[in-house]
Order: sequence, then C-alpha cells, then structure tokens
Amino acid sequence: MISLNPHRNPMTQSVQRITKPIQRGPNWQIRLRRQLCNSMEKETDHLSSTQEDNVYKNMQESQETHVSNHLDETAAAVSLTPRKKIQNKLPQTALFQPPREKLHLCEEKARSYSSSHEYKQAIHELVRCVALTRICYGDSHWKLAEAHVNLAQGYLQLKGLSLQAKQHAEKAKEILTSSIVPPYNDNTDVFRCSVELFHTMGRALLSLQKFKEASENLTKAERLTKELLQCGRIIKEEWMEIQAQIKLSFAQVYQGQKKSKEALPHYQEALEYTEISKGKKSLECVPVLRELAGVEQALGFHEASINHFVQAHLIVLSRNPSQEEAAVSAHVVARAAVASGRPEHRDVAEQYFQESMANLKDAEGMEKAKFLSIQDDYCHFLQVTGQQERAASLLRESLEAKVGVFGDLSPEVAETYRLLGGADLAQGNQSGAHKKLKKCLQIQTLLYGPQDKKTLATQQTINVLSRAPEVAVKPRQAPKAKPAFCTGGPQPTMLGKARPSAAD
Repeated sequence: MISLNPHRNPMTQSVQRITKPIQRGPNWQIRLRRQLCNSMEKETDHLSSTQEDNVYKNMQESQETHVSNHLDETAAAVSLTPRKKIQNKLPQTALFQPPREKLHLCEEKARSYSSSHEYKQAIHELVRCVALTRICYGDSHWKLAEAHVNLAQGYLQLKGLSLQAKQHAEKAKEILTSSIVPPYNDNTDVFRCSVELFHTMGRALLSLQKFKEASENLTKAERLTKELLQCGRIIKEEWMEIQAQIKLSFAQVYQGQKKSKEALPHYQEALEYTEISKGKKSLECVPVLRELAGVEQALGFHEASINHFVQAHLIVLSRNPSQEEAAVSAHVVARAAVASGRPEHRDVAEQYFQESMANLKDAEGMEKAKFLSIQDDYCHFLQVTGQQERAASLLRESLEAKVGVFGDLSPEVAETYRLLGGADLAQGNQSGAHKKLKKCLQIQTLLYGPQDKKTLATQQTINVLSRAPEVAVKPRQAPKAKPAFCTGGPQPTMLGKARPSAAD
C-alpha cells in the first residue's frame, strides 16, 4: 500500500520537487499547473494497477488532509491572491487530478449508475470515459475500443438508441483492427474486448431487426470465446458466464423472427449456463426464465411455462421486493395460467390473482392504477369461467375509484362499462347491457373517434340490442302543435337507428 506520509509518498515528493522556487514570467501560474499535472501523471504511470487502486481508495479519504493542504500551501506561496481567498475557490485537487484518476472515477460512477438503473447518468459518465481514455492512451489503443464498446452497451440499455450503439461498436471495431499488432496480438484483454465487441454489435443489430447480421456477429463472439477457452486464456466459469449472454441473444434473434422452435433450445442453454455461473436463485435468472416461459406458452407447453413463471416469481420474492414488484410478478403467473385455458389451471390463476391484488389493495397513486388494471384482468377471468355475478359486483365497486384515478373520459372507465354490459348481457339483462354499452360508446367516440375498431364493435353490439323487444322504445305520439322555431329543425334520433325519412 502506498504511504500517505508526505515525506514518503512518491506523488507528494514529485509535488515537492516541482514546487521549488521558479522564475516568474508571463503566464507563470499556468506553467506551474501544467508541471504539476505532468509530474503527477508521470508518477501515476509508474504505479502498478493494484497500487493505482490503493492510491485511489486511500487518497479519497486523506487527500484533503495531506496532498490538498500541500497544494494549497504551494499555490498560496506562489500566488498573488491572498491565502484567505483561495479557500473560497474550488479544491486544488480537482484542478490537478491526473486524467487516469479521473478516468477511474468516471468508470466507478458509470458502474454505480448502471447497477441502479440510472442509465442516462451512466451514459454521461461513459461519454467522459471515452474522452479521458483517448487522452490517457491515444487514438489507436485497444482501451479506447473498450471504452466505445462500454458506451455502446450503455446506449443499448436505453430503448430507441440502438443506432448510436451500432455506431460506437463500429468505431471500436475500427480501432481494434488497427491495434491488433505487436505487442497486442498476444494480449488476452484485447481478445476479451473483441468478444464484447461482437456480442454488443449483435445485440445492436438485433434491436434494429437486422437478424442475419446480428447472427453473424454473435457467431463470431461464440467462436472466439471457445478459442480463448481452448487456449487457456479464460477459465471455464468465465466462459459459461459469457456463453449465457450469447445464447440468450441467439434466442432473442430467433424469437424476433417468430421462430419459437429454434429459439427454445437457446433459451434452455442460456438458463442452464446462467444457473451454473450465477446460481439458481440469482436475479439474473428471472428475465431468462420469463422469456423461456413465453416461448413455451407460444408453443403450447403450458405446464412448463407456468412452472418457469412460478420459479421466477419465487426468486423475486426471495429478494424482499417492493409491493408493486411482488404484485407484478404474481400477476404474470396468473395470466400464464389463464392463457392455458385448462380447467386444472384455474385454481393457480385464482391463487396468484388474489396474491397480486393483496399486495396493492391499500395502495395509492400509480400503484392504485396498477391494482385496478390487475382487478380488470381478474374480472375478465371470472367472466370467462362463468362467475358473472362476482365479476359484475367487483366492476361496479371499482367504477368510482377508476373515475377518481383515471377521469370520466378514460379508456379504463370505457372498458369497465363494456365489461359491465357484457356481464348484464350474459345474465340476460339486455336493457341494462344496452344502457352501459351506450355509455361506453360515448366515451370511445370521444377518445378514439367514430371509425375506430373499438367504437365500431360497440356500435354494432348496440345496434343488435336495439332490435330486442325489451330495449326497443315505442314511438312517441306527435304533438298537436309544434312551436314555430322547431318546425324546420331536424328531429332527434335514437343512437344506433337511422334517421326517419320524409315519407315515413
């Protein structure tokens, strides 16, 4: 570990050497700062990677008490500004911090933001990493390619930025092509960077729906990892971890092409490698399990699909999730059980619907909206399974809450009226169904317009109900005398019926 004693620390000694009396002249303060930066960077270059980490950790804790104080004293000694004013300025360590220390700090920040899903802030730091890496290593170093790959991966974490990811991956490829010469041609880190490059390029092309090119890049990444394993450049555990990511990307390529049969074995391999490298109860298994279950559901393997959804749900519960996360996870299992359409899975659907709603029963705000959405799915499930009265009761109870959360003119309120109308219709109450569907139609017309498919479907149902005996309204008798201002005006018509002609 590097000592922070100012008499023994090499970085501090270099500062002491630099701060000997110098000849004053034009721009002498700027020259002093440059000399300090160059000297500190030169000393940092001679440290090993382990020493750099130790210096970084220890200097964060004690720079203010040793190096910073010494630099303040130096600046005060050579500056024309009084010492009291210097304390009000920025810390001198921020001005003289070497680029490699700044680079290391930016990398740490990027990893921290990424792990907490703050991707915009992570990208900001990754952009700084590219600039600092170019300063530290030049335009043709493989580390600059690695920085571009990292930035491309950051863009992939934000939806809609796949083109930017592809451009940075291409830049990284251009740099690596020119840098794989001695002494880099025998550097394991360069080949690992190449694996990340091909994998990232494949994922970017997948997002752009260029499936053939994506598959070609993923194949290159897979072949290179096998060569690294055979040559002993990476251990088997690391190879499995990389394989899990590549297999998952291959599966997503096939699934993007609607080739579920081809995607299934790749998902299974991805899950196997993830469980071996990360553990069966790791959170990294959850997205793989859910995507695998989705493919199994599409292929009609409902039993296996439900089991994998349940497995993912149990992993989520083991990590002390929030109420909303637990509710969403249980809701996924319930929907999978409903999708099977089998009577033996109804109890599973009922169990997980109840569990999901229980987590959000007393929620407010956005969580309340989520609860009402899950409750609508549950009511639809009750209707499908013949429990019309129970579904109608829950829908009537939720109507007031939906108006409060979403507003009178909202898709959620319109859908509730539609479901209530369907429940009345199933029970033979055609008059009640007609009234509720008319309210649904009014909202849908305002939201979507009269020609939307949802509006037209509701209108068609109302037209059919309007011809039912208990719904049809007897024509009113014409008044004996009409007011003069009404004689030329159009007569009101019932919703769903044609306007009467003059002959009628």
